[in-house]
Amino acid sequence: MANLQKLVIIGGGEILKAETLILDRETVKLSGKKHPKLLVIPTASSDSENYCDAVKKYFGGKLGCRIDLLLLLKQSLSKKVIKEKILGSDIIYVGGGNTLMMMNVWRRAGVDKLLKAAFRKGIVLSGVSAGSICWFSFGLSDSRRFKNPKADFIRVSGLGLIDALHNPHYHSANYQKEKDRRPDLRKMLKKSGDVGIAVDDHCAIKVLGDKYQVIASRTGANTYKVFWKNGKYFEELIRKKSVFSPLKGLLSK
Repeated sequence: MANLQKLVIIGGGEILKAETLILDRETVKLSGKKHPKLLVIPTASSDSENYCDAVKKYFGGKLGCRIDLLLLLKQSLSKKVIKEKILGSDIIYVGGGNTLMMMNVWRRAGVDKLLKAAFRKGIVLSGVSAGSICWFSFGLSDSRRFKNPKADFIRVSGLGLIDALHNPHYHSANYQKEKDRRPDLRKMLKKSGDVGIAVDDHCAIKVLGDKYQVIASRTGANTYKVFWKNGKYFEELIRKKSVFSPLKGLLSK
């Protein structure tokens, strides 16, 4: 799988409860190594120490990874060190949190360009929530709610590795708190004209080169393609298959 571009896009789930264990095992497997070097980028959680400790125990203890951290907010790192950490890893895992803040920090530090280089190099890229939005051209984000819980969802620009708008947590345990997520997605897509890729908690899209496959860690967790066409709104279930399908078909109306 040398230089084959690899992504595992996870809609949501708690690592402390091992809710995405099946999905994360697939991520580790894609590296082709028994004990891969996994770089955690926790920018979206403001480099939370508790989150970093949890990820270390989970990916290190349960999945046998060698863990490194890229702390862009709590450490002053040179561009050389940042580059070595990113391009010297086997897997890059991005945690959840404030997507807008994370993307702004990445762009200032040049991390956005380095992650694109890692993608081209064939390093496995993965993540959940903010860490799944970042790989797309755009995402539906709750970033404004970190300061104002009643704020609207916003459209945030990502790295553009997949040319669509991504919505994580499509069906989630937080549904009662986020009843406006799906209506806001519908309105956002009508305005932007984007194709939306909506992923439930405990579900993921695994991308290998120009092909993809939907995988899940819980029965009933799914992925959907959502879009407007000829004045009508569509929500299409993306079926789980034992074989990979062309990515092109996922991204077209």
